[in-house]
Amino acid sequence: MQNRSSYIAYNIFHRGLDIVVSLIALVFLLPIFPVVAFIIKYQSPGPLFFSQERTGVNGKTFRMYKFRSMHVNDGANRVQATPDDPRKFPFGKIMRRTSIDELPQIYNILVGDMSVIGPRPHMLAHTEYYTKNIPFYMERHKVRPGLTGWAQVQGWRGDTPELWMMEGRVIRDIWYIDHRSIWLDLKILVLTVGSVLFPAKGAH
Repeated sequence: MQNRSSYIAYNIFHRGLDIVVSLIALVFLLPIFPVVAFIIKYQSPGPLFFSQERTGVNGKTFRMYKFRSMHVNDGANRVQATPDDPRKFPFGKIMRRTSIDELPQIYNILVGDMSVIGPRPHMLAHTEYYTKNIPFYMERHKVRPGLTGWAQVQGWRGDTPELWMMEGRVIRDIWYIDHRSIWLDLKILVLTVGSVLFPAKGAH
């Protein structure tokens, strides 16, 4: 941000984008929600939604919502999903590959917990761990977390079994924060649509 006026203009645009995109998404996606709900319930007993506390802007905790893509399990709040994770039921794998499971986060965007674009929010246990092991980790919480972000469209998504993988993601999150602009947000939005239509192999 070069000056205060451009900073204010960008923030207005960014929040406006959140509201417009989430409302349009609701209109077009609402008809598929009952179908998704039926398949989830048919394949796996338990709640339709999975909610979890995540770290938001300025380190504030909020509750994030997803369609449940795994059988109910004790490790959901601390163990990342892997490509062949036995906790996932068949349709859950499809939802994760196509990001359908993320659609309930439209609610989080509308109420202001999240943005369409920003660093992905992490589990509280992961925030605690990575804060201790990546010195610059908390820098990524200067903005609201996003449904998609620069790291994700650059291919840095999926599980992070090794520390360098999360470091690479965080570096890209911080780069985004330092270079935020209307055009960069629009670029990420376009690239995200492409990644949904053509999911990367690392998406799980």
